[in-house]
Amino acid sequence: MLDKADGQIFTGSVRLVHAVGMHARPAVKLTKLAKKFQAQISVRVAGAPEWINAKSVAKIMAMRAAHGSTIEIKASGSDAEAAIAALVDLVASDFPDGAG
Repeated sequence: MLDKADGQIFTGSVRLVHAVGMHARPAVKLTKLAKKFQAQISVRVAGAPEWINAKSVAKIMAMRAAHGSTIEIKASGSDAEAAIAALVDLVASDFPDGAG
């Protein structure tokens, strides 16, 4: 059940193009970027039953997102929309070395 009392919930989805999927390096980059935002951010592989805290490296790695899978992202809070845009861009651009 989503509580919309704290404002709008933004969502986005992006295809994981990284050759080996969501392993350590991309997971660290994703969580580092997520932590720059105040928003509550959750991610999951499309269709998975539960959402994972995007600010937890261990949980992101445990998600075991494979190459070519779709990652769904949702966020709520003051900078939620910017967080979604930044994270979608990070994944879509294959976690460039300058990012994070």
